[in-house]
Amino acid sequence: MQETRLDTTRIRATRRVIDPIFLDTPLYRCEALEPRLGCAVSIKLETANPVRSFKARGTEVIASLLADNGPRAVVCASAGNLGQALAWSGRGRGLDVTVVASRFATVAKLDRIRALGARLELVDGDHELARGRAAAIARHDGIRLVEDSLDIETCEGAATIGLELVDPVPAFDTVLIALGGGALATGVGHVMKALAPEVEVICVQPLGAPAMTRSWHQRRVVTTDSTDTIADGVAGRRPIPAVLDDLLLVADDAVLVKESSITAGMRILLHDAGLVVEPSAALGIAAILEDRDRFAGRHVVTIVCGSNVDVDAYHRWVGAAP
Repeated sequence: MQETRLDTTRIRATRRVIDPIFLDTPLYRCEALEPRLGCAVSIKLETANPVRSFKARGTEVIASLLADNGPRAVVCASAGNLGQALAWSGRGRGLDVTVVASRFATVAKLDRIRALGARLELVDGDHELARGRAAAIARHDGIRLVEDSLDIETCEGAATIGLELVDPVPAFDTVLIALGGGALATGVGHVMKALAPEVEVICVQPLGAPAMTRSWHQRRVVTTDSTDTIADGVAGRRPIPAVLDDLLLVADDAVLVKESSITAGMRILLHDAGLVVEPSAALGIAAILEDRDRFAGRHVVTIVCGSNVDVDAYHRWVGAAP
């Protein structure tokens, strides 16, 4: 395969610095989903951990490096999940963590960031404004800025999920990956192309936040003026060029799905798999719902990447009529 920024040997070594509580997450075939979806479906469950998302795989690596030889203070912008993960990883290593987020972010995520001991600064805008503010804090205070997807540690931490998918030899032929900033997609995609190139890597993004998917199809960075999706964890507007370059090498396709398909996917995961998930984690199921013929007769893995959700909003989404 062509060279990405990621390195498979380094990814294997990365497992040694990640707290085992985030590793070897369940991977199982969920037969209850199959009559409704028309294909074999396996779930890689990244929510059964202290921060209820995959993000700590990357923040564990960053916090470990800083604790060994780096500044003791760190800042990031987050829609919620990265901030929780960095707060958790930093707290255990004595780091001073600041998280910048939109005040319109999911309340449950913001509350959890505070509960984990991080300093939380809210901005009156979206995630892109939070990114700018976090960068300004890092420059002013001279501390480490964590940039999700740009920092290779976030990608290679996520890539350890890929190692778990291919060991033992995978029985599946397709992996569906939520696409936002790109850390999860480039990380898992890199491992698939390196170790299981026969597996099709399909990235999934909401129609209301299409920047990275449009960029992948046009092979250049495409930005949007706004986003309109309940999947806040993947609602970026300005793709990072270096991340797009990696994605172009490891993704076989990138698709957009409607909001109604996302909420339908959340309902299916609740009723047929017993899983409460946030909207970003239902993107894989949404992709199957929108193109059943494409996946008919195949064995698909979907990465259930997060379950941090506002309870009232969740009930509105899953209680709505199909």
